[in-house]
Amino acid sequence: MVCLGLEKRAEMQLGVVFPQTEIGSDPVAIPDYAQAVEALGYDHLLVYDHVVGANPERPGGWDGPYSSRTPFHEPFVLFGYLAGPTERLQLFTGILILPQRQTALVAKQAAAVDVLSRGRLTLGVGVGWNFVECEALGQDFHTRGRRMEEQISLLRRLWTEPEVTFEGRWDRIPDAGINPLPVQRPIPLWMGGMSEIVQQRVARLADGWFPQRFSSPGPEAQEVLERMRGMIRSAGRDPAAVGMAVTVTAAGNSPDDWAATAEAWRPLGVTHVSLNTMRAGFSSPKQHIDVVRRFAEAAKVAR
Repeated sequence: MVCLGLEKRAEMQLGVVFPQTEIGSDPVAIPDYAQAVEALGYDHLLVYDHVVGANPERPGGWDGPYSSRTPFHEPFVLFGYLAGPTERLQLFTGILILPQRQTALVAKQAAAVDVLSRGRLTLGVGVGWNFVECEALGQDFHTRGRRMEEQISLLRRLWTEPEVTFEGRWDRIPDAGINPLPVQRPIPLWMGGMSEIVQQRVARLADGWFPQRFSSPGPEAQEVLERMRGMIRSAGRDPAAVGMAVTVTAAGNSPDDWAATAEAWRPLGVTHVSLNTMRAGFSSPKQHIDVVRRFAEAAKVAR
């Protein structure tokens, strides 16, 4: 495969955020987009997750960033579809809302994607914020954080053991297992979120962190990242083994700005940077591809 843009980095991977809400539903355009991203030399494709959206005209109104009128492709189905036409691109969920899903089913779906992609899945998970969605999927919004901790332990067992016996607060498995097991045993599990309790979970349990909400790689971001590394050390783990991922927003900036921002994250120890082209006024898959091509070219010049 010829890489037209990005050269490989040893310490920081560059990727793109799949334009969930704007790419449309053309079953040809979607793999074309992924193949273009891969051909440009990007390392990963990051996909957001929502199952249902609330009606913005519901009683009491709705002020969430997404609604029932916002399209979202289901991540596991999408990755299964993209595993074939891509060869090298890492497939990231950033994030999958884990506590609103059945744990064993997530283990099965993730393992299937990992098998079909030959070991290219990284499962980023989080607790979510949409109480309407959680209710629609039959789960308790108020216990989602504690449930996710139990789920993470169980997922890793299901991905590495042929049969599992488990009795938890939310899940029970009576000597059963998934087959086939994933290529990666276990599949890398990252977490997203910024609250104190989420950071503590990351330090103890996660293979990587999506800190979110950083507008730029400045002193505040550096302080938060260093604090996380200290928490990881306190948990008896090596901070170098825990990845950290941020996004660069295309809206309102030039390709040179995107490239400079991505490069500025490197000395802060960020391991993954993704360009988000949504909400920047692009109205077709081709326009999104043109933007990621421009970022690839600018990032190459910046190096």
